[in-house]
Amino acid sequence: MQIHPHSEFDHNPNRRSEEGLQTLLDRLVRTMQRDALVRQTTNQLRESLQVNRVVLYYFYEQWHGQVTFESLSDNEFSILGSTGPDNCFNDEYAALYLAGRVRAIADIELEPIEACHRDFLRNMQVRANLVVPILTPNGLWGLLAAHHCQEPRHWSQSDIEIMQTGAQTLATAPYISTNS
Repeated sequence: MQIHPHSEFDHNPNRRSEEGLQTLLDRLVRTMQRDALVRQTTNQLRESLQVNRVVLYYFYEQWHGQVTFESLSDNEFSILGSTGPDNCFNDEYAALYLAGRVRAIADIELEPIEACHRDFLRNMQVRANLVVPILTPNGLWGLLAAHHCQEPRHWSQSDIEIMQTGAQTLATAPYISTNS
C-alpha cells in the first residue's frame, strides 16, 4: 500500500469547477477570435474583388458542410446556413481540393460542369464562381467562394491570388489550424 501526501489530493471541489470554467472561457475566446478573423477576411475579399458574395463553406464532417459566414453586397444574396449538394461533392472533388485545386468559373451556363453542380449554383443565384480550399495540417477545413451573381465574370490571376491569400490567412491562424 502506498501512502500519498495530503497535498496530492485536491479536496476542493471548486478547483475542478474553476478549471472547467477556464477551459470553457478559453474555447469561447478562440471561437470569437476565429469568427472575427473569418468575418474580416470575407469582408476584405468581397470588397477587393467587387463581388456580390464571399462565403466560407465549413466542413463539419467528411465532405458535409454548410455556409457558416458570408459577406454580402446586398442582403438579397444571403445563403447563410446553406448546405452543399451532398450528392455532388464527393471523394473525387474533395481529393482535388485537398491537392490545392482552385476552381474559377466565368459563366456557370457555359462551363462544362455536372448538372447537379449547375443547379446548385443557379439556386444560389451564382453566375460566376471562384473557389479556393482552406487547407490546414489536418486536411480540408473549408472552402472560400466568391460569387458574382448578376452576370458572367472573368477571374484574373490577381483575383485568384487574393482568394488564395485569404484562404492561407485562415488556414494558418492558430485557432483554426489547431481545431481542424
